[in-house]
Amino acid sequence: MTPSPSAPSLPAATSLGPVRLTVADLATTAAFYERVLGLRPLVRDGDTATLGTAAGRPLVELVERADAAPRPRRSSGLFHLALLLPTRTDLALALRRIALARHPLQGASDHLVSEALYLADPEGNGIELYRDRPRSEWGFEPDGQIRMATLPLDLDAIVAELPRDLADDAPDPGIPDDTAMGHVHLQVSDLDAAEAFYHGVLGFDVVVRGYPGALFVSAGGYHHHLGLNTWASLGGVDNAPGTRGLARYTIALPDAAAVRAVAERLAADERPAVERDGALVATDPFGNELALVAQA
Repeated sequence: MTPSPSAPSLPAATSLGPVRLTVADLATTAAFYERVLGLRPLVRDGDTATLGTAAGRPLVELVERADAAPRPRRSSGLFHLALLLPTRTDLALALRRIALARHPLQGASDHLVSEALYLADPEGNGIELYRDRPRSEWGFEPDGQIRMATLPLDLDAIVAELPRDLADDAPDPGIPDDTAMGHVHLQVSDLDAAEAFYHGVLGFDVVVRGYPGALFVSAGGYHHHLGLNTWASLGGVDNAPGTRGLARYTIALPDAAAVRAVAERLAADERPAVERDGALVATDPFGNELALVAQA
């Protein structure tokens, strides 16, 4: 869907980077991301661990705060982080890894544009593992919005993608090197305020507005880089700093000029970004912290 004439628009090459989570038990949570998801440990520094691909791409940052309060019910924050896998076979291998770890799935859905598995880490943070269908197979509504749905996923068809010569005791290759943070889905308290900020200030295009209680935005015509919903957070409290769950997510822009342009819009909206940890960091209207970085 094209942006409204008065709204800014992010560069088409915009993508997402690592998601940072505050956790109470670093060892247990890090072990989950390694054993159940196949991520590789990249950095361990005291109470912080970064995990990602064997090629060195960071995907999840864990920060231990043993005294962090649980996230309040009906608060804004993380609905799920979503790791985009390169192929359907990779999704099948992810399903196999989850099954071998005897970790429960929370759902499995066909969204027309993608096929997805859902689960949660030991601290309750939602996770989606998905693969995209080719853009040539996506459907569109008459107004140009991308057609998405939530249908049952044919798990038998996914399992059939496993290599036929794969032995039960075959070593786990881990998550593929081309895995990326495909999107982040946030809980917010007000969709109008969410659209005003994410579309009107940051410059994401609205790609799906008609989904009940949710809004989906993206750059470059993607089906969504951010999902925003009020299903369990309508009128709720903001994401409070220091509580468990989402501490920060990352928007990766093509270059420093694009980062400056977004920072200028944030300042004009009286939400100035501050330099921290090598990024420009700002907060959305719901207490969710976001980092703006230039792509490497």
